[in-house]
Amino acid sequence: MNARVRQPQLQPVHSDQHAASYYAATANRQLAYPPLAGEAVADVCIVGGGFSGLNTAIELAQRGLSVVLLEAHQIGWGASGRNGGQLIRGVGHGVEQFESAIGSDGVRSLKLMGLEAVEIVRQRVAEFQIDCDLTWGYCDLANKPRDLDGFAEDKAELESLGYRHELRLLQPGQMHEVVGSDRYVGGLIDMGSGHLHPLNLALGEAAAAASLGVRLHEHSAVTRIDYGAEVKVHTGHGHVRAKTLVLACNAYLNDLNANIGGKVLPAGSYVIATEPLSEAQAKALIPQNMALCDQRVALDYYRLSADRRLLFGGACHYSGRDPADLTAYMRPKMLQVFPELENVAIDYHWGGMIGIGANRLPQIGKLRDQPNVYYAQAYSGHGVNATHLAGKLLGEAISGQHSNGFELFDKVPHMTFPGGKHLRSPLLALGMLWYRLKDAVGIA
Repeated sequence: MNARVRQPQLQPVHSDQHAASYYAATANRQLAYPPLAGEAVADVCIVGGGFSGLNTAIELAQRGLSVVLLEAHQIGWGASGRNGGQLIRGVGHGVEQFESAIGSDGVRSLKLMGLEAVEIVRQRVAEFQIDCDLTWGYCDLANKPRDLDGFAEDKAELESLGYRHELRLLQPGQMHEVVGSDRYVGGLIDMGSGHLHPLNLALGEAAAAASLGVRLHEHSAVTRIDYGAEVKVHTGHGHVRAKTLVLACNAYLNDLNANIGGKVLPAGSYVIATEPLSEAQAKALIPQNMALCDQRVALDYYRLSADRRLLFGGACHYSGRDPADLTAYMRPKMLQVFPELENVAIDYHWGGMIGIGANRLPQIGKLRDQPNVYYAQAYSGHGVNATHLAGKLLGEAISGQHSNGFELFDKVPHMTFPGGKHLRSPLLALGMLWYRLKDAVGIA
């Protein structure tokens, strides 16, 4: 029997409005922020109305600086309002690789900041009373026995760092405690990570920034930047003069700055949302209402929404081209995990671009030739927490407060992807195909 699919008329993935996602359909009331018109003057101009830009704005406003934030579309329009909603500890992958640049103490600091990043979100939600369905509980899922060995090492390391939240290894026979699927051979529960409604978090942070005096402007795409001791940031109907500029566009930087544009590669990620499930159905799929993620290169990540829909995502695409039919593309992946959902309707599907860096560490720093221009990008799938850390570090550095964390991130070199604008995505897609083949045949 074919599944019922109840899809609204969907806007293109990259229209000027929010993607027609479950998040947009259940968003809290959004305040209207007018397009920039005429001249504005501020201490800092921020380009990008996602988590990076919003949290940098909050940090700076709390330190007494005047801020203008420009968003080309709507607040939370990009990955901040479209992602899987998983709030997971850590920044980067294999941060030991950076020891030659920042030393062993620096590596340990990166690991600790990966834990701090989640706490920043926790504190932000509490401070501004943001209604975003924040729920604690996450489980890494082992596809192969060696994944479980890695989880044991992760647990030992987290404990050595003083991690204060519950961690528990699961063996194969215990997996139905967290997921109603026979696909996995073990897991690692982390009660210090969890999930939330990302668009409502972004909208709540925009309201918080506005309450602190930040001037936010939507539908204000930047057309040109004049660099110098004072920057002048142009839009279609106005400009901002500021002492400092922050570029917080991530995968949507496009051609705005050539120095950092080639260091972040846009990669497509996609999510489907089922119709609301019964309480019994939801409990059978994810008994403890955790966020879950497997360990494959083309990973699956999924969770329940507040109204008991299964939100199932993954399929990172490096080609720069979206599948023609996202439901047809994603639904078979969901059924491999939960075949019992064969006759459950899919109500929403959507996608967007995440920013990938070559070494998988967030890129947080300032331009060498323009020291009053800062940036944050390339979160490689850990953006919900890492963006909030970036905002804190940028706030410290720009306000003149010593920031050891900013200095560490700024020391790490980042490769420009080869191939130029038109070839870098196809080249990386070819390289990632090799890793997916290794996954498929079980090569370590």
